[in-house]
Amino acid sequence: MSREDSHLTDQPKLNLVICWHMHQPYYRDGLNGEFVLPWVYLHAIKDYDDMVAHLERYPKMKVVVNFAPVLLEQIDEYARQIDAFIDTGTAMSDSMLNLLAGVTPVPDTSMERKDILLNCSRAHAARMIEPFPVFKNLLNICECQHEKGTCRCDLIIDYLSQQFFLDLITWYHIAWMSHSLKQSEVIQQLIKKGGKFNQQDRRTLVQTIGKSLAGIIPRYKALSESGQIELSMTPYGHPMIPLLNSFENMLPIQPNDPLPIHPGYPGGRERSVWHLQKGLQLFDHYFGIRPKGVWLSEGGVSEDALELLDEMDIKWTATGEQVWYNSYRATALAKNSQSSDDGHDLSVPENRDALFIPYRLNNGSTKMFFRDDGLSDLIGFQYSNWHADDAVANFVNHLGNIRTALNDSADQYVVSVILDGENAWEYYPENGRYFLDKLYKTLSESDAISVQTFAEISEAECCQVGELSTLIPGSWVYGSFSTWIGSEDKNHAWDLLVQAKQQWDEVVASKQLNDAELAAATKQLAICEGSDWFWWFGNYNPSNSVSDFDKLYRHQLITLYQLLKVEPPALLQQPISQGDLSESASENSGTMRKNS
Repeated sequence: MSREDSHLTDQPKLNLVICWHMHQPYYRDGLNGEFVLPWVYLHAIKDYDDMVAHLERYPKMKVVVNFAPVLLEQIDEYARQIDAFIDTGTAMSDSMLNLLAGVTPVPDTSMERKDILLNCSRAHAARMIEPFPVFKNLLNICECQHEKGTCRCDLIIDYLSQQFFLDLITWYHIAWMSHSLKQSEVIQQLIKKGGKFNQQDRRTLVQTIGKSLAGIIPRYKALSESGQIELSMTPYGHPMIPLLNSFENMLPIQPNDPLPIHPGYPGGRERSVWHLQKGLQLFDHYFGIRPKGVWLSEGGVSEDALELLDEMDIKWTATGEQVWYNSYRATALAKNSQSSDDGHDLSVPENRDALFIPYRLNNGSTKMFFRDDGLSDLIGFQYSNWHADDAVANFVNHLGNIRTALNDSADQYVVSVILDGENAWEYYPENGRYFLDKLYKTLSESDAISVQTFAEISEAECCQVGELSTLIPGSWVYGSFSTWIGSEDKNHAWDLLVQAKQQWDEVVASKQLNDAELAAATKQLAICEGSDWFWWFGNYNPSNSVSDFDKLYRHQLITLYQLLKVEPPALLQQPISQGDLSESASENSGTMRKNS
């Protein structure tokens, strides 16, 4: 028995499922335009690469890995474009990669040079910039903060050499490499060289990026085929299915929040089905499987969303702890009880055992698992500042306390830990290397914890299964949809989307488009329906990030109108949201939300 398990008795093992959600929205300008933001390939070479490498090192460690199909498409496209560049010198659809590769020369204008400085500073300084003194010094030359209106670089930016920018761009990509890639001979040689990177140096770096991207999907597929991981999916474009189905799904938890002007999203249920079916098609294309589980975008669930999963024979889904709390209480109240039907006061932590079982809704077939917000948020927000040994010991201790409380029935329960698989690690030393290695080693060797997948738990029926008569709609963020609807900016974005969908309906009904044109317009509509646009609108996200997503969302809608051969509304030229203009805007307030 490991040291972390030494305080535990010889009870049955407690089941644990860790689910990593991998997702980036569609960053291309239209279907075939430039990648406006680089986060797909940067998170791929940093996070998706490291996450699969950790699993490969610990073959006894089981997890669920959830992919958004729209992310898989973009990873594949990046790999294809880099391969074409290496073979034929063809330019890629990403400005930063083209600069790195030398396809695009370093610009002469001050504004374009400022953009390079800004782009290369977009990394968590303490973990990704400061560990590399040369990279830090390059960025500090200008002390540029022009995005906050305190620009000091005008005095010198025009005097900086092209080699300065080439070295800066090279270091930026080195900093974004996974820990595993940084150990390779190629990257170690670049780090040792330090500067004055030549064309061959940078070409070699591009080749390393391309090799990593090309290997992402096959490596996860191999782990799935070996049975080590379960692959699950999110609907194609990462839409908020309950809100596509009905805006009124927000009302049980947000009764006082305003609704969009339009009463609902036209044909929303049909669009929800489309996203699910398209996702299943792409999963078969990339992985050769039909996933047994679907993590609905943002864990967003509702009774009409569960009905769709039942109809499509999806075995499981999952959502947040607050949704469980609300639904569990509502089910109990429906039975004329003021507390849970087993007498538990759910506000008492010791009585949370009902969280640790899957549920069915009204005898439906799809099982719902509920996230332990506290344990998930410890990984997402707290442990990055802890020593890895202490963090893992603390995590296992929490699991031990749950196991002890469950006593001899521990093996009939499952703790669900669900969080982003990409956004937390830049806040950890070495991209989470120490923590994840310690975590995987400890869990895979534990005598007290049994690491499982949701499909295994569902099929083995080792756990108790609860019944809910009522599912209160909500998401993994606060148990509501307030991150996507119910405020002025978010509602305005929905109204713009509804207007575009109405136009799409009219054009489709008129049969003006041929099959290829209709397919293009339909895919573009799916991109516009993604949940990420609405996530960013509001006054609590950093203004520069809000501006990026605001512009891209409006341009995606404009592109949809153009594909429909309809003049876009002038309203789409006006910004939707400003975001938080203060200097105190949190670095990761946009990418993650804390529940506990």
